[in-house]
Amino acid sequence: MELSYWASSSQPWDDIVSSCRLAEANGWCGIWVPDHFMSEPSGEDDPKSELSPVLEAWTLQAALAALIPRVRIGAMVSGNTYRHPAVLANMATTVDHISGGRSVLGLGAGWQVNEHEHYGIELGSPGRRSDRLEEACAIITSLLRNERTTFQGEHYKVIDAPAEPKPLADRLPLLVAGRGEQRTLRTVARFADEWNAWALPDEIAGKREVIERWCTESDRDSAEIRITIASLVVRCGDEDEAAAVRSALGHRGGLVGTVDQIASALASYAAAGVDEVVVPDFNIAAAERDEFVAMMSELAAPFRP
Repeated sequence: MELSYWASSSQPWDDIVSSCRLAEANGWCGIWVPDHFMSEPSGEDDPKSELSPVLEAWTLQAALAALIPRVRIGAMVSGNTYRHPAVLANMATTVDHISGGRSVLGLGAGWQVNEHEHYGIELGSPGRRSDRLEEACAIITSLLRNERTTFQGEHYKVIDAPAEPKPLADRLPLLVAGRGEQRTLRTVARFADEWNAWALPDEIAGKREVIERWCTESDRDSAEIRITIASLVVRCGDEDEAAAVRSALGHRGGLVGTVDQIASALASYAAAGVDEVVVPDFNIAAAERDEFVAMMSELAAPFRP
């Protein structure tokens, strides 16, 4: 099991580069950035929270791909509602060439209400977003792998479309994120090379079983799909504090507790067959990031392949 670094795009560029370089130097396997245009409001009484700086994800990836030499680079994850699949396929291939073949195309259905409202981008119902995501995955995988693509769906239409150059590797991985068992995990089984979700260790087996069932219907081997999990890391002083934090975070907080408890949770993820744990720095103060990277590198070392 490997460890990846998810850098907040609300911090200064120099801080992002510094943290990502440190993670790469400590043997982490990937660098991820969020794909949003503004912060989510913290509440109706704090409208200025939306004004926090947010760097754009794909230009950020391209810059990191040129500066960080070894690790995988991806967005965790691009919102399908504001990234047309044909344009996104070309963007991902460009980052792939800049990085020397290390790009991962992370994609989700989209969810953040305020950026859609402020920018006049249609969000749509959960069902409509799921439909659009599945069509987008069909277009993207075809464009990345075939000479030309024609697709006519309810939401997207491409006609005899090329996408050149192709990725440097035989297959640029498509990661699809989400927890929905009836729609998202079906899309994962049909199209994705990797699946990601916020999930606790004891949830993984059930989600894997759902993916396996959908893979059977799609005549696909579920072992082809890489399992990646996102989790906040919160170090606590004692079990009472840890229990309160876990309750507040729900499925976003699988790595919560004392250092020994965080190590135990990592072991649980490894035992569940997780290939990659993605840890964000969103809740880590800038002055503590070096210590955070060093601590997680040490705790994850026994589980690395």
